[in-house]
Amino acid sequence: MKSNCTFYGILIILLFCAFGIKAQDNVSTSSGKSQTYVLAPNDVVQIKVYQEDDLETKVRVSQDGTISFPLIGVVHIGGKTVEQAGALIREKLDKDYLVNPQITLIVAEYSKRRFTVLGQVQKPGSLEIPSEESVTLLQAIAMAGGYARLADRAHVKVTRISGDMTVTVTVDTKRESNDAETMSFQILPEDTVTVPERFF
Repeated sequence: MKSNCTFYGILIILLFCAFGIKAQDNVSTSSGKSQTYVLAPNDVVQIKVYQEDDLETKVRVSQDGTISFPLIGVVHIGGKTVEQAGALIREKLDKDYLVNPQITLIVAEYSKRRFTVLGQVQKPGSLEIPSEESVTLLQAIAMAGGYARLADRAHVKVTRISGDMTVTVTVDTKRESNDAETMSFQILPEDTVTVPERFF
């Protein structure tokens, strides 16, 4: 029985090797929240390729979300998580240049990611998204001291610059207790949150 188990174990390993199946991903990132951290302009990333020292790169993400990387040129990593960005670079290298490259991507320096909360809150003004973290709309309002007495919670506006366009979305935060979409609404750098005054 034991010999059979050993035989099948060896067979599985051979299949992994034959078909290029990997037990572990070949993209390494820093642990914890940084794996889900969304890269933004002015972040500085450090990228290493195992046994390819000449490809090691430390570069700042441009305002349009791109970086320049050896061999593959311009890569758009802004708006992607650290894990997604590493996987994209690995995919491009694997396609035309290297066989099964192993990528390590970390954020060497976080940009200042600020947003603004205006209107009927206790402490309106500019606030900063903590490094490696994300902020939901409800958390953003809490960071501004919470709602003022006359706040219209049903018509909170989030203004966001998307490319050459400015987009404004109205969110009903009164539904926060039973609406998963409202609770998870993410604030991005440079967003402006406006809590209007309630009219009687």
